Amino acid sequence: MANQATKTVNGIPMDILENTVESIKKEPKLAKSKFHISNKWVSGGQNQTTITSFYSSGRENFHKRTFTLQSDEPELLAGNDTSPNPVEHLLNALAGCLTSSMVYHAAVNGINIYEVESEVEGDIDLRGFMGLAEDIRKGYNKINVRFRVKSDSENTEQLKSLAKFSPVLDVVSNGTKVDISISS
Repeated sequence: MANQATKTVNGIPMDILENTVESIKKEPKLAKSKFHISNKWVSGGQNQTTITSFYSSGRENFHKRTFTLQSDEPELLAGNDTSPNPVEHLLNALAGCLTSSMVYHAAVNGINIYEVESEVEGDIDLRGFMGLAEDIRKGYNKINVRFRVKSDSENTEQLKSLAKFSPVLDVVSNGTKVDISISS
């Protein structure tokens, strides 16, 4: 039997995506997923995150390799400025998730995308983080995302709505309960 070429849209192998969607439609419990990381403080504002696997489709799935992410703070905040700080990582996560969501959902809807670029900026008042003002948020009070998209669709509102499938956008926009526990 000859290998058939896999149909791709926006670089996404549609057969794999369609099989995943059909499996979840048939067995909704396969959609339950859990992503997890390990983080270790290094020194000062530096810490290191390790990502090896995630739970989805009823099992633990291991990445092809272990991913390591570094965080630090800029010198202005008494860090060594060796890597992005956590709030910059958050903007990266938002940009990546918005882009992937738009591209994937466009592919499912038969919309070809040729190029996507974005600029993301967040406004933070450091008085909240530093504990200098109780009435100031500790995190971003506003995030702006500006996309430039080259596509065969002239409907920018449709592309904007497809980006809104982003799980990270949902977390940032609607908040998520976070439980913190500490042991020694």
